[in-house]
Amino acid sequence: MTAITVRPGRLRDAAEEIERSTGLRVQIIGGTLVMSPTHRGKHAGTVQVLRDQLIPALPGSHRVYEVSSICMPDDEDDYATPDMIVLPKDWDTDDEWLADPRDVALALEVISSSERASGIASKTEWYAIAGVTTLLTADPRNGTWTLHTRPRDGVYQGVLHGKYGEPVPLTGTPLPSELRTDELPLYSPRH
Repeated sequence: MTAITVRPGRLRDAAEEIERSTGLRVQIIGGTLVMSPTHRGKHAGTVQVLRDQLIPALPGSHRVYEVSSICMPDDEDDYATPDMIVLPKDWDTDDEWLADPRDVALALEVISSSERASGIASKTEWYAIAGVTTLLTADPRNGTWTLHTRPRDGVYQGVLHGKYGEPVPLTGTPLPSELRTDELPLYSPRH
């Protein structure tokens, strides 16, 4: 993942042009353009394993989406695109391209093999500031997950860590009671 700071004003235009010309996924996190390459197979596999569990467990009022972005309230030039997101099914017919963070039941971020701790912390803080109620991060580098809940004043009050093989306990409608992690893939060791 690469981050570039651009002068304010036309960040969204710059992000869209970078996506168009390079194929990279671009987000604007706290005024910084954050670019990610296309997902590796195991990154995509992590999303797929969790997605396959959520789809049959969600009520008819909600669906799982990929490649949908969440806005920072009151700033459409500050947005994140999680790897997966659970939103009301009305999102299917919405003309907007940025979802309201208050509508997000769950956001998933899969940590890339090259992602740095500072980038992970910045994204987590962004989701808390935006008010996303439940954020799950999965880390195929070391086979761990972290569940972040109850954002208040830009910080998640609930933080639960676990290892692959341990279920992620979820609470609240419309989410199922847990997600299994025993089938999540691990990145190969770096040489």
